[in-house]
Amino acid sequence: MHDIVPTQRLHLWLESGRDMFLGLGRVQLLERVEEFGSLNKAAQAMGMSYRAAWGRLKRSESVLGAALVEKTGPKQGFRLTELGRDLVQRFRDWHAEVEAYALTRARQTFPWPIEPFDEPCPADVPGDPEKPRRA
Repeated sequence: MHDIVPTQRLHLWLESGRDMFLGLGRVQLLERVEEFGSLNKAAQAMGMSYRAAWGRLKRSESVLGAALVEKTGPKQGFRLTELGRDLVQRFRDWHAEVEAYALTRARQTFPWPIEPFDEPCPADVPGDPEKPRRA
């Protein structure tokens, strides 16, 4: 029992009613859009279809009532809006704070050396990045 080294995993998201509008997968998608300037390239980097990425983005924007991305010009691609950049940063800050607190409490609570989860690159994770994996 004492030879194990558990890894802490947390799944945090925000929802309104039945609609999840901001979670780690959406934040990663927005970060890739900003990085590549393209929703198609962002979707490919995350191992998802353009249609799935577009649908998730549009669902989030619908719940928020505001755009998270904007076109950079005719056939030029996308970039994050000010709101999109702000929500990405706020989510990342909140996620890091919650994870740090949870890790401290886990280490105080359990007899094992709990390790933090090292987030993989979305392209390294098969399957739907919006669906939590079950152990």
